[in-house]
Amino acid sequence: MRAMAVPTPSIHVARDENHLAWDPAVPPVAGVASGDLVEFDCLDASNGQLTSASTTADLANLDFARVDQVNGPVEVDGAEPGDTLQVDLLEFVHADWGWTASIPGFGLLADEFPDGHCKITRLTPGAERAEFWPGISVPLAPFCGEVGVAPETGPRSTIPPDTHGGNMDTRHLIAGSTLYLPVFVPGARISMGDGHATQGDGEVCGTAIETPMRATVRLTVRKDLHLAAPEFLAAPDPHAALRNGRRHATDGIGPDLMTAARDALRRMIEWLGREHGLEPMQAYLLSSVAVDLRISEIVDVPNFIVTAYCPLGIFD
Repeated sequence: MRAMAVPTPSIHVARDENHLAWDPAVPPVAGVASGDLVEFDCLDASNGQLTSASTTADLANLDFARVDQVNGPVEVDGAEPGDTLQVDLLEFVHADWGWTASIPGFGLLADEFPDGHCKITRLTPGAERAEFWPGISVPLAPFCGEVGVAPETGPRSTIPPDTHGGNMDTRHLIAGSTLYLPVFVPGARISMGDGHATQGDGEVCGTAIETPMRATVRLTVRKDLHLAAPEFLAAPDPHAALRNGRRHATDGIGPDLMTAARDALRRMIEWLGREHGLEPMQAYLLSSVAVDLRISEIVDVPNFIVTAYCPLGIFD
């Protein structure tokens, strides 16, 4: 997805230039000046273990020690602790396929979906949608789930996010958005990965439509901006009319946000089965890539509300 005409990047970070932990001890693969463009060429989050021909049986051989790798790090000249690295997200180009999986032991309803399932989705370059299940087409809006700088100390797993960024899985960080990351070590040392062709807010089953991704970004050191955690300026949602149009919503209500989120998701899965004939696993995977999970109310103690929204426009 292209937000603007993208000039030729200063450097290209290859697929094999990656690492598996956020750690200031990881040496940079390249250095750039403030304001330069960088192209990251990233494998999918499985680090190439899953392919366009993979099936559910392949999940049994998935080595979790190799997943969620990030490409880089790239050192930005002049970046010092206390500065901010401005990351202008210019372009994301996904592959012609992607995978979504419910991996045993992982996901918001892991206990209720103990059996794994892997689904391959065909993606057409430049297309606005992809057929996820027969008669159900989800909007495509590619981005990278992993964007971060080196933390002050490490090593740290690439799976949970933190104040340095990392695995934020924020679907609004599409082309045209600008991410601001606090700098903790000289050079900032930014890395990216975990390409998503699309995702719902929450990524509830633990995966989006995972896909190899080529990402182009502009890196600028900001001496005038001092942050404690990531902030971003979101580009307009290319599918705003769909995602904010007619939707079916299910509420989860209770004194714990995680419990309420699970309840909202359970009720969405039930609705997708009742109204659209989806099996529970089909509904779970669809919810991860197309349903938005949001906090609707958090002040009226002791109970809070988390709502799952499913856009009706995905049903052909």
